[in-house]
Amino acid sequence: MVNTELGVIREPLRAPFGFKGGTLSELWQTAVRLTLDSGASGMGVGVQSVLWSDPVTFCACDEAGGNERMLAVTRRALELLQGQAFTDPPGMTAGLVPELLAFARRLLGRADVPQTFVLNALVPVDFALWQLWNAKRGNGTFDALCASFCPELTNREKELGSIPLITYHTPEDELHALLEDGAFLLKVKIGSDPEKNGDPEAMLAWDIGRLRTVHTAAAGFTTPYTECGRPVYYLDANGRYPDREFLLRFLDAADKMDALERIVLLEEPFAGDRPEPVHGLPVRVAGDESAHSAQDVARLTREYGYSAIACKPIAKTLSVTLEMVRAAQKSGAACFCADLTVPPALLDWNMSLAARLSRVPGLRVGVVESNGPQNYTDWRRLDAMCAAPGAAWRTPQNGVYRLDGGFYGESGIFAPLPAYADTLRPV
Repeated sequence: MVNTELGVIREPLRAPFGFKGGTLSELWQTAVRLTLDSGASGMGVGVQSVLWSDPVTFCACDEAGGNERMLAVTRRALELLQGQAFTDPPGMTAGLVPELLAFARRLLGRADVPQTFVLNALVPVDFALWQLWNAKRGNGTFDALCASFCPELTNREKELGSIPLITYHTPEDELHALLEDGAFLLKVKIGSDPEKNGDPEAMLAWDIGRLRTVHTAAAGFTTPYTECGRPVYYLDANGRYPDREFLLRFLDAADKMDALERIVLLEEPFAGDRPEPVHGLPVRVAGDESAHSAQDVARLTREYGYSAIACKPIAKTLSVTLEMVRAAQKSGAACFCADLTVPPALLDWNMSLAARLSRVPGLRVGVVESNGPQNYTDWRRLDAMCAAPGAAWRTPQNGVYRLDGGFYGESGIFAPLPAYADTLRPV
């Protein structure tokens, strides 16, 4: 039978973290421990992001209030698991989602609470279930996990490009420093609300100006890691564009400044609950908030023309992500590993998945988003909380991480996280 514990750490950010029309000042790190009567246990950690998963709730509550509500969903998940027999992580996680979605909608008083809110709350629970799966098997590796649950993951990268995140508030000197350090795929947040009044015209003007700033900064830089030999852009709109016609105005502006051919990914241009067809657009469009399952991936790729899927094990759970990867492989859509700002304990999971994904067209190397040290106020303390051998933050050389032996995280992926235990309390 499963016994459960829960803890939380509130981690302030070094500077405002702006995206999706809003701004974060802190991240709540949640920790979960699941223990069987046999003594086997698994601990998981997660990063809450109410703004990413449910901006309506983020705007309706203060920042802490939104996090408290998401934490309540995690607690409810553990209440549901208490006393259950352990089976397998994907099955147990999937079994929780319907009840948790109904709970979240009662809690928030809305029938339209998105599934991403629940999946984000489930991340530490799912992570702990995978650790428990490993504890029962003994000496598992990520390869063993893939062989059992996602055999399609056959790729093995020897290098992974680091995807730095350019938020609304990233200063130009930091952007230049990233390019000087070898960054070649810049994830740029668009969809700003500069006047804080929801004016789409003001958003469009700001986004065009931001792309021009990035494109100007990248002029003159070369790289061996892209097909065009220049730094390229991954634009994340987080569902902020109202319709296809409005998006075309942005892309036309990008074309006029000669930046269009540098856009290798445009993520989630429209709101997740109202995707529009993207057939014929001059960029590769990726699904994120609109994709919560294998069925969503099939719908987006077949009906709407999406040709890429953002894989987010620490935002939607590893269990759901593996199902989505399998569906994307069948549809021929590109997958890439992009995530929220992560603590070191989760960076290994991101890299282990990213090293097994096929490359995004236009890139000559696999990629992973890993935005930690530059955002946390005290990331060294968080780093010390991860006991995995070699799990410290790594600084990429020339914009890439070298993966010893072609893999990453094999020794540390299932390592215990003892320092988080100080935060845990029985549910």
